[in-house]
Amino acid sequence: MCGHLVVAQLFSKERILNNENFDKPQLSYAYYLGFNVYDYNIDYVPSVKDIQVLKSVGLNVGLVGNFRVNDYIDIRLEPGLVISKRELNYSNSYFNGISYLERDLSREIQSTFVHIPLLIKLSTKRINNFKPFIIGGFSTALNLSSQENNPDDNSSNTFRVTKNNLYYELGIGIDLYLTWFKFTPSMRGIFSIQNELVNDIDPNSRWTKNMTQMETRGLFINFTFQ
Repeated sequence: MCGHLVVAQLFSKERILNNENFDKPQLSYAYYLGFNVYDYNIDYVPSVKDIQVLKSVGLNVGLVGNFRVNDYIDIRLEPGLVISKRELNYSNSYFNGISYLERDLSREIQSTFVHIPLLIKLSTKRINNFKPFIIGGFSTALNLSSQENNPDDNSSNTFRVTKNNLYYELGIGIDLYLTWFKFTPSMRGIFSIQNELVNDIDPNSRWTKNMTQMETRGLFINFTFQ
């Protein structure tokens, strides 16, 4: 019964508006929970087989600070914590002519990011109790698990990536005005604009010598409560 009532409030022709003045304050705050899937875009030297990237579902949690410019434009700061895991699987062709262990064919990269996006949100006019929007901007992230300054590298089973990273982000979402609060599901792509690879000390390392660049790309699905 409750579910039918919510649907009726969102799409009813009677235009029963929940929290009609909800978006009027110039400054507002919220929090979000969500999920992510991170991948790598890898550039190789010529004539080298691809490295397979195995992806896992990670967790996002953070806060939202919103500055209202007008009814259609908002500027948002969304600092949060992002936890992700990726695994690089190497073909044994990378180790032709040398002895190797089975564990040498796989490198797990676990990341914990302090992620800080600065975004512009462009909304349509509110329709009953929902308002679609697009969102985009730039972000920086501090990877607390990067191992960038670790003297050990892949020869000791440690894959190193950069600690400080820059991205651009693009996404869509919809504000749903419920009886007591605003609920916002959104989906956003994240794309690195810098090389995140830290090469091994040995220039002939089987794990890094065939890669020229490695950049994050990922997908966020967030649920914001305000």
